[in-house]
Amino acid sequence: MVEFQVSIADSKEGKSFQTKVEGHHANSLIGKSINDEVDGIFVGLPGYKLRITGGSDSEGFPMKKGMPTPGRKKVIGKKGIGFKSNPRNVRLKKTVRGSRISSDISQINMKVIEHGPKKVSDLLQEDEGEN
Repeated sequence: MVEFQVSIADSKEGKSFQTKVEGHHANSLIGKSINDEVDGIFVGLPGYKLRITGGSDSEGFPMKKGMPTPGRKKVIGKKGIGFKSNPRNVRLKKTVRGSRISSDISQINMKVIEHGPKKVSDLLQEDEGEN
């Protein structure tokens, strides 16, 4: 069964929250891509709209925007996700994951774009108390 660790950034509260998503909610996230808007019900935030901003797989390879594949690829680049700048601007070959969410992804980053009636901290703390 698929399970994701989701990190949700809320600019209104200025905090980031972590939660686990599993079961049919996790299956509904498979196939989504970076910059896709998702209903908050999938991560326990009814009434919210979230945008996928990135993520990584279980080995730590980051998702890179602009690569429409769910797998890993070796890319050559100078700057951006997965690259550290070099003073001589030497291009490096790095392994990154595509922008589509698959069952190999372990962590997903999201940010709140539309707020719901309750605060994010109230909704996610209730979930933590139940476990």
